[in-house]
Formats: sequence, structure tokens, C-alpha cells
Amino acid sequence: MTDTINTAVEASAAEVVAGLTLEEKASLTSGADFWTTKAVDRVGLPSILMTDGPHGVRLQRADSDHLGIGDSVPATCFPPAVALGSSFDAELLERVGTALGEEAQAEGVGVLLGPGINIKRSPLCGRNFEYLSEDPIVSGVLGSALVRGLQSQGVGASLKHFAANNQEADRMRVSADIDERPLREIYLRGFQRVVEDAQPWTVMCSYNRLNGVYTSEDPWLLTKVLRDEWGFEGLVVSDWGAVNDRVTGLVAGMDLEMPASGGRTDAQLVAAVQGGSLDESVLDLGARRNVELVQKVVRNAKADAAYDVDAHHALAREVAAASIVLLKNEGGVLPVSSDASVAVIGELARTPRYQGAGSSQINPTKLDNALDEIRTLADAEVPFAAGYAADATTSAELTAEAVAVASAASTVLLFLGVPAEQESEGFDRDDLELPAGQTELLDAVLAANANVVVVLSNGGVVRLSGFADRVPAIVEGWLLGQAGGGAVADVLYGIVNPSARLTETVPVRLADSPAYLDFPGEFGHVRYGEGLFVGYRWYDARALEVSYPFGHGLSYTSFSYADASVSSDASGLTVRVTVTNTGDRDGAEIVQVYTSLAGSVVVRAPRELKAFAKVALAAGESREVAVHVRREDLAYWDTRVDRWVVEGGEYTVEVGASSRDIRSVASVAVEGDAVSAPLSMNSSIGELIAHPVAGPIIMQAFSAGNQGDGPDVGGALLADPSMFKMMASFPIGRLASFPGMPVGAEQVEQLIAVSNGQGA
Repeated sequence: MTDTINTAVEASAAEVVAGLTLEEKASLTSGADFWTTKAVDRVGLPSILMTDGPHGVRLQRADSDHLGIGDSVPATCFPPAVALGSSFDAELLERVGTALGEEAQAEGVGVLLGPGINIKRSPLCGRNFEYLSEDPIVSGVLGSALVRGLQSQGVGASLKHFAANNQEADRMRVSADIDERPLREIYLRGFQRVVEDAQPWTVMCSYNRLNGVYTSEDPWLLTKVLRDEWGFEGLVVSDWGAVNDRVTGLVAGMDLEMPASGGRTDAQLVAAVQGGSLDESVLDLGARRNVELVQKVVRNAKADAAYDVDAHHALAREVAAASIVLLKNEGGVLPVSSDASVAVIGELARTPRYQGAGSSQINPTKLDNALDEIRTLADAEVPFAAGYAADATTSAELTAEAVAVASAASTVLLFLGVPAEQESEGFDRDDLELPAGQTELLDAVLAANANVVVVLSNGGVVRLSGFADRVPAIVEGWLLGQAGGGAVADVLYGIVNPSARLTETVPVRLADSPAYLDFPGEFGHVRYGEGLFVGYRWYDARALEVSYPFGHGLSYTSFSYADASVSSDASGLTVRVTVTNTGDRDGAEIVQVYTSLAGSVVVRAPRELKAFAKVALAAGESREVAVHVRREDLAYWDTRVDRWVVEGGEYTVEVGASSRDIRSVASVAVEGDAVSAPLSMNSSIGELIAHPVAGPIIMQAFSAGNQGDGPDVGGALLADPSMFKMMASFPIGRLASFPGMPVGAEQVEQLIAVSNGQGA
């Protein structure tokens, strides 16, 4: 059997498939059970094991429930993506991916189902804790880093959820109805970046429909875009239960149905081939991709794989600390000194909420809590009061105890957050509010002691406008994984200088958010009416007040930026700026580069993030930072020619510490791509004049004036700017018949044909 297996693994996938029966080929395209693929024992092709991530290895025990949530093998629970994204640190995320790969290898897992990089369209999405950002560049760069790290260990990634899975409401059926530019520029751009940069072994198609078509059976998405345009080389796997029609899905490019269907859909494929409605070559292709995945997993398996539990816990603590965002620190209340009189209030300090609920839930190898870790760092006694119960409800007794503890301390560390039952996979949040019992507790504690530091635990943003102006400090702790308690203590006591930044905007109120009027849709459809204006693009375009902007985050030191410079070449832009740590502590700054183009031919946001860099600086140190903006990231999707186009012009480049904290501005001329939209008799005068072929010809005709009787319309257009502006949108085919026109309809038709390359 060993020789047979070696042959099946070492032979080409095409050779293996050529030796299979029709039924065996069909069997390879669906799972054997909930987590494994089917083996073909006759030819020695083994099965492989897939399991959930994305922030830990959630491998079920043999006798546990089918999802493995109740009793999964212990694994390091790293911070979920909501926290990882805030680190803005690709190098750190690659290390996390590497650690995940080590643990997956140790458990015999061939494919880890992650990362998730869907855009945070609405702050209400119940699964936002699994996603990195509201911005596609952040999602693409950091998602690529996770994939690189994971696959460096010979374990496949599964990039998900492809695509436009931006809500949990009706997630199995809802159609995300999105115009082409926002679809390409916002919702697919991050996926494109990861596929082209990191080549994940698998991509997971989502549950939802996209513009009316289930993603699991959308040939435009799974073949034309993913494979033909982006060059994806791997396998497309369904989200668990996402298959609507197996035969249609296979034709579209969906290669593996998970979980098992009990052979039902395998039989459908066999019958379709035998009945002539499915070409067997299509089945061969899907089977070949499954064989290729098995071969990759088997060839990279490490029988002696193991990992250092303590080292991974230490990494989880390092990553968590790098993911904590200091939102406010008025009067330098933080960091607290080890001998300070501190009280800790809030059940979340003792019983942490460290990960989201649902399929990504990890059984941690260890679990820190902030209260114990704070007491370890403090020299003085640290009193504690729960303040509220585990379900976030409070009582007069709990409040009274908290007030008494707060009254006796110099500084109160108050832990607040969203309970797990309010945000999870499978449903969306109802609002952005903290539980009423917690906000009532905050009011009571503030009345007793104004020096309150609020420490948050939440998988998605919460409304802070109700109290942000009444507390001196706010620490956004997100969900920080199993070592988050120690990380929070490290930041509060200054062992770690916070450096994380928001990858999503914190609005003043839910009604200000971009998708407010179009979320979650109705009757099976959700209209993405905000278009391109997602996240900070929306808030900046409308000049809306926000509680905290995209990219915001404070440090225990300060940074200054010298004048930026920018140069352009064929690869894109190189932005240089000197950053100085002007404080007395070592720290790290996230340098953010935004671009805009005045007078653009298309609608654009006031600024768009195009690149970023994290730079660590010792106290007093200065360093020139070079940040590269890829030329392709300057492109917009031109719906006229159905491709990416870099528009030429004078670009404004803003370098700053957030989308609303711009420190230096430069400009640079960028040479545009040649683009010639097809002309027709319905094209406007302005479009003809702007065309490289038609423009000079028609301008010459207009300049020549009318050679016959009647008014000189062409000459009048050129002589009167206001008239030209008015008539620029007039279809040329209609104007050609006007008296006094220097060209007639027949001449215009000839001109259009020449311009479109159809004539001499």
C-alpha cells in the first residue's frame, strides 16, 4: 500500500485522474464527512483533513459534536482578525501564520480555513470580529501575510469568504447587489491582492448570492475573475453547506463541496455526465484540482511536527499587545505606575471575552485574565469589584460594591464590553450600544471617581459618544485571544507602548454609518447603495463627525513628520518622509499614505489609503521612511472598457497618522494608461473631443466653420465656453443633423468607425 500511495502522490494529478473511474472522479469533489476529503483506496490516494481557523486550530476530538466547538483539541487562541488588523504589522501577522502552520502540522491538519478578509461594510455585521478592516488595501496586505506564514509550514490556507459576505442576516440566500466599480475596487480588491501575492492553496466561496447568482455557481466570479484574471492556481471549496446546485457549481469552477453529502451529489455528477449534460472533461478538471491539493498536503506533511506551547502563548501575548488601540489618554493618565493606587472593576477583567462565537471558537491551551496579570505587575494591592454579572446585567449590590472600591482608589480601570450572545457568526448585532447595565455602572463609578480608564472588549465597534468626553482614557482591547489579559496589563502599565491603529471608523451614531439605510436588505436582496463610499471614504466625503477616525491610535510617546516627497515610476509611487520620535519613550508609528486626484473623470473619495508602514523608533530617533504605493493600487475600474485604468494627472499624496490627521502633503504627476472607450452615435461631443483619434479631427472641422448656408454651430461652440459646456454632453448623432454643423451624420459615422479601429 505504501508504494501505491507514493505513486498516487508522486505521479502527476492528470495521470492519477486518468486512472480513475467516473464514480471515483465524482467522489473526489465532495467530502467524506464533516472535515475530511474522500480517499480513493484503489489507487492509494489518501484523504486530507481540513479544519477551522482563522486564529487557531479548531480540531474536534473524535467523540465531540460535529462542529467541534464543545470539545476540540487545545490550541493557541491567537487574537482574532479584528485585533490583528489593528496592528498594521504584516511581519507580525506572518509570524502568527507560521505559528498556526506549526500547530496545524502537529495535529495532522492539511488546510486551515482562513484567513477571512471580507470588508466591514456595516459595523453591525455579526462576524466583523473575523475580518481585518473596512479598507481593501489593509485587508489584502495583512491577509497575504497570514497566508504566507501559514503556507510556509506546508499547510494550505483557505481565503474566505469569496465574495461580498458582509452580513449574517439571511446569509445563506441573500443577494449582495453591487455595482461594478465598488465590487472591483472595494469588495474584490483585497482578495485579488492575496491571490496574486500569496497564492492560497484554496479559496472558499461564500453562502450568499452576488448580483443574483450564488457564488458557489458563478462562473464569472470563480473562473473569469479568480482564475483567468488573477491567475489563481488552487482549489475552490464551498463554505460548509453553501452548495445550491452541484452540477452548476462544478461547471462554474467550484471544485470541492463540503461537508459530505452522503454520495447524493456525487451521483448527480455521474448522472449528468452519463446523460450528456455535463462534459466529463469538466469533472476531470475538478477532480484534478482535488488530487493536486491532496498531493500538496501529503508532500508537505511532517510526521514529527510539534510546537512549543509556551512560546506560542508568548507570541499570542506579544501580538495582542501590538493590537490594542489607545483611543484617548487625556492628561497622561496612562500608563499607570506600579505603585499607583488602582482599582479594577468589571467582570470582564476576571472572566475575559477573548474570541468570537461560532465556527472559529478555539479551546485555548492557556487563558490569562487581566485582573491576575495586573496584580502581578502592581506593587500595591489591587482591589476588585465585578460591577456586573457575566451576562452584563447589574444590581444595586454590585453597583454599590463597585462605587466603594472606586472611591478608595486614585485610578479606576473599568472593563466594559459586548457579551458573546450579542455578536456571533449566524446573526448580526441590533445596535452599537454597550449593555445598559454597564453604562449605568460607568455613570455610578464616574460620580465616585472621575479618573476612570475604560478598557473595552468587543468584536465590533461600539458607540463611544455617550461617554468618551467624560472619561480621561479609553483603551480599545477588542478580542485579544488567550494571552489578552497579560497584553492588556502590559499596555496599561507601560511595559508595552501601544502602537495599534483603528482599521475601521468609530461613528458617533449608527445612523451615520454608510450602509445604515441599506442593511440588511429585504426579500432576499441587499442593495449596496453607498457604492464606493465604505468606511472612512463615506465619513470623509460627507464631512461627518466621527468619534474616532480610521487609522487613529495614540502612543505613550509622540511623533513628528518632516516634509514628505514623492516620486513616480513604472512601478508606482515612492513616498519618503522623515519621522521623529519626539517623546521620551521608545515607540512605533504607523505611517499611512493616502492619495486623491482633483478633477478626476470618475467619482472618488476625498482620500484613499494606498500603503502603510510600521516604523519602530527609539526616544529621540529620526528615520527616513520610504513607503511604496503600487501603480495598480492607483487604478480605478473603468466600466467602459471593463479593465483597470490608472488615470493620468497631478495626484495629491497625504501622509498622516489617520485619515483625519494628515501631517504632510506632496503632489506628483502620474502618467496615465491609454484608454479609448468605444464611440457611437450616442457618444457626446465632449467624449469625441476627448478621444485621441476623433478629438483632433472634429476640432479641426469645428475650427473650419460652416461652409454652407445657416449658422456656424461648430464655430459658436468653440467661441463660447458656456455654450460648449452646455453642449458637451449632447449626443453627436443628434447634433450632426442640426443646420450649420460642419460635419454630417455620414461623416460622423465614418469618424466613429475609424476611431474604433474599424476603418482606414
